[in-house]
Amino acid sequence: MNELPAVLVSGVVSGATYALLGLGIVIIFRSTDVVNFAIGDFGTFGVYVAFALLTRGLPLLIAAIAAVGVAGLLGVATERAVVRPLGPGKTFAALVLTLALSLILVSLAGQLFGHQPEPFPALVPGHVAILGLVVAWQKIATAALAVVAMAVIAFFMRFTRLGVAMRAAAEDHYAARVVGINRGLVAAIAWFIGCALAGLAALLLAPDATLTVTLMVAPLFRAFAGVFLGGLESMIGAAVGGFAIGVLDDLAGRYVSASFRDTFVFAIIVLVLFLRPAGLLAAQHRQRV
Repeated sequence: MNELPAVLVSGVVSGATYALLGLGIVIIFRSTDVVNFAIGDFGTFGVYVAFALLTRGLPLLIAAIAAVGVAGLLGVATERAVVRPLGPGKTFAALVLTLALSLILVSLAGQLFGHQPEPFPALVPGHVAILGLVVAWQKIATAALAVVAMAVIAFFMRFTRLGVAMRAAAEDHYAARVVGINRGLVAAIAWFIGCALAGLAALLLAPDATLTVTLMVAPLFRAFAGVFLGGLESMIGAAVGGFAIGVLDDLAGRYVSASFRDTFVFAIIVLVLFLRPAGLLAAQHRQRV
């Protein structure tokens, strides 16, 4: 059990990236009713752009900003060129199109940057001893940046006019249109924020993993698990669910079996969803009959 603190730290760090991805998924879904399966590949593409800038001698900070910005702009372009022309009520068609776009982006990234795995530098090098446990600064930075990003999003959604407009549009599209909220602008901003969060998640994950075109495939799988665990319409649930999946995944890998970690984690999720289908932190809707 003396390994438990290290396992928990590793789980929290992994969960931070899942939480960021899950939050991005929920923001886009609540604003446009679209489940974006290409969101992880937007983040991967952004990190490849950052890697290309690093190889040309640009500072890491500039490359990191570029990664987040490119992922966000890819999201806006997708919303404007692919999702919006479908019109309302085309949820399934939009889902299929994002799946197709995911495959296209993986192929395009391979053609542009190659399929050879590439090492990505740590955002914060070095290690520190905490209560006798040696932890990489990169892991601390990952968890800290994820929490700060989620806090900024929470502040934006709750205390800014644009954030309140986005929440209003998510709650009732018709009422938002009646009071003059520009749904097109809200959708574009939601896709930018959601995909930018995916870019940040990929940027935080890349130093601990090898940079490949499939960098975000497994994390996206777990991020969706966290979203379903917390509730597809709950931003808090997506964040909490992401952290929970990260911790459960690492605990299962260490104390159950590395070969059956996915089986263990998703068995728990299925059990939870049987008991509470909307997710643990989803709002309960009561209807008078």
